[in-house]
This record gives sequence, structure tokens and C-alpha cells, in this order.
Amino acid sequence: MTIHPHVVVDENVEIGAGTEVLPFAYLGRRPRAVGAIRRKPTFREVLRIGAGCSIGANAVVFYDVDVGADTLIGDNASLREIVRIGKGCIIGRSVSVSSDVEVGDDVSVMFSTLLVSKARIGNGVFIGPGVMMTSDNALGAEGWVEEEMGGPTIEDEARIGASAILLPGVTIGRGALVGAGALVTRDVEPGVRVLGVPARPA
Repeated sequence: MTIHPHVVVDENVEIGAGTEVLPFAYLGRRPRAVGAIRRKPTFREVLRIGAGCSIGANAVVFYDVDVGADTLIGDNASLREIVRIGKGCIIGRSVSVSSDVEVGDDVSVMFSTLLVSKARIGNGVFIGPGVMMTSDNALGAEGWVEEEMGGPTIEDEARIGASAILLPGVTIGRGALVGAGALVTRDVEPGVRVLGVPARPA
């Protein structure tokens, strides 16, 4: 294990053998709700990072996160509480992972992508750069209604092209392909390719 200078590692942080943590990373940040935040965070004060990982410079990983072995967390990435990342994943530079997200094994999430709360990502998924996900059709106008919030579900081996937008609650079926820049407003069947705004089978 290698911890570079200026890294913050709080208590109850477990780091596996052979993992490298680059300068200015912060491991074990506590979520905090100020008056402007409508959802009060809940979390376990523990963080586990598996063996053989790389945690990038300036990455921030909150408590209640599990990162599987041989996973890369890129520079400036942010992983909020109640997040599970599988083994052999890439969470690219400046990726933001909201609370309550599950990512399977062998997943690649390219730079500057947003994974919103309650997103569920299967195994072997590829998510291109700049992909945006949303979790609230009311855009905050109705406050935080837990049962109505939810990001997309992306099933095993699906592919999401650069700068695609996935609206709340959609399911991208196993092996489906979403083209670059597509706006996904409804479920995509397994194995289907969709393109355009709104996204349609191609």
C-alpha cells in the first residue's frame, strides 16, 4: 500500500494491499446536511477500499462506500455515501457518484459523468464521457420525496455513448446501446440500439 503526501485518511477506513492513494485524496469524509439540503444523509462510518486499487489525486470518497479490488478511482472523482463499486472498475476523472448507487464488476465510467442517486449499474457496462443521469422529474419543485426519486437502471453489458442523457427511472436492457447525445425518455429493450432526441430504435 502506498499513501502519497497530503492524503486525509479518517478513522475506520480500510485500504487493501497494493492500493495506491495519490496526493490530496480525502478518504472517509462525513456527509453533512446544511439548511439548503432537503435530504438528511444517513450512513455507516466505515469505508472499505479493496486490494490493488488506485485512488486519484483530489478524489473524495465519503463514508459508507465499498470499492472492489483492482478498481481505479480517477483524479477529482467524488463518491458519496451508500455507494457500492464492484471489482475491476474504472470510475474516471471528475466522475460524480451520488448517494445510494450500485455499480457491478468490470464497469467503465468515463470522465465527467454523473451517476445519480439510486442508479443501478450491472456488470460489464460501458458509460461514455459526459453522460448525465437525472432522478427527479419535478426538478426539485416538490421537495425530496424518497419513493419518487430514482436514477436509471443499466443492465449487464449495455453501452452508453458520450453525452447521452438518461431520465429518471428508465431501464437500459442487457446489451443495449445508447448512441452519443441521445435523450432516453423511456425503457430500452435488451440488445436494442437507440439514437436521437428523443431516443428511438435505429
